[in-house]
Amino acid sequence: MDEPNKHPTARRGIYLLPNLLTTAALFAGFYAVVAAIDGHFERSAIAIFVAMIFDGLDGRVARITHTESAFGKEYDSLSDMVSFGLAPAIVAYQWDVARIAEAVAETGRSAVLLSRLGWLTTFFFAAAVALRLARFNVRSGAQDKRYFEGLPCPSGAAVVAAFIWATHEFELRGAVGLVAAYCVTALAGAFMISRFSYWSFKHIDWHSPVSFVYLLAVILAFIVPFLDPPLVLFTIFGGYALSAPLLWVWRKLRRRPPRGGPGSEGPPVR
Repeated sequence: MDEPNKHPTARRGIYLLPNLLTTAALFAGFYAVVAAIDGHFERSAIAIFVAMIFDGLDGRVARITHTESAFGKEYDSLSDMVSFGLAPAIVAYQWDVARIAEAVAETGRSAVLLSRLGWLTTFFFAAAVALRLARFNVRSGAQDKRYFEGLPCPSGAAVVAAFIWATHEFELRGAVGLVAAYCVTALAGAFMISRFSYWSFKHIDWHSPVSFVYLLAVILAFIVPFLDPPLVLFTIFGGYALSAPLLWVWRKLRRRPPRGGPGSEGPPVR
């Protein structure tokens, strides 16, 4: 006699929910590429942030409904590669192409040279996302949950998307905008594959009571971005991207021995 089905149809249907959210994130990343090709850079940047929202929901929904699976993890990783790797890279490249003619007119540089710098920089970003995801998948079980090794891919994509959105909003054009786009994209990629430790905020206990000031800060964190979304989002995610390198430099400076003290190169004090 055959064993009864241990996974009834109703239980199987629950697994659709987190995977549908992952699909929504994938669609948002795909739409970001299409919008950038059509020249709608503001829409493409917003689509990347929408992908971040769905990407943050799918894992939480899977844990709440106890529908975590190996398939879901692999699907989420592939979706992240599209939404936070290829999509921001193509959006940034399309934005660069739209401003190369202005930079050529200002600097006299060859359009071919600037175009090659553009696609090399954006490819570096996409490759950095792939390497970052591969490293995370391999080491996820052994890492300290309080920290991320390297800038998370969604945050790196947010830096690039917010920059494109802000420069499009404030009409930053010409060679200055092009160089800034190259630097922001390259730095975001470099931080993702770095060894810097970024706070994951997973250690926060959302069930414990908090002070009124802390609650007010959380509320303002949701309200302030609506005042000037591109500028505020670029400031938030750009500050987060720089937080780990700046903290690393600060710790190095603190460990430096005082002048004339032990380990210094100066002559001993008599």
